[in-house]
Amino acid sequence: MNSRQKGARGERELACKLREYGYGCRRGQQYSGANGDADVVGLDSIHIECKRVERLDLYGAMAQSKAEAKQGEIPVVMHRKNACEWLVTMTLADWIELYREWEAGL
Repeated sequence: MNSRQKGARGERELACKLREYGYGCRRGQQYSGANGDADVVGLDSIHIECKRVERLDLYGAMAQSKAEAKQGEIPVVMHRKNACEWLVTMTLADWIELYREWEAGL
């Protein structure tokens, strides 16, 4: 399987997983090709870079997510390798902001 097909399969898998959590997510490029969307869309204010690889350049993936995120979007990398669960990587500053919002709601 070539890397483009594997990437598309990973994006579909992640979108399906997010739908299981109740979010209306889909592949960002499935309808019109390279349109500037995130790899997976449907989470407001989150720019998702999806990586489904065995070896990941995490800092490179985060740099890509940051570069492609629109103003007001939090760049994240959602990734997994074979036989492992999905993980989310984001900057500490963005995580702290989310945590503070959650903490204020307690």
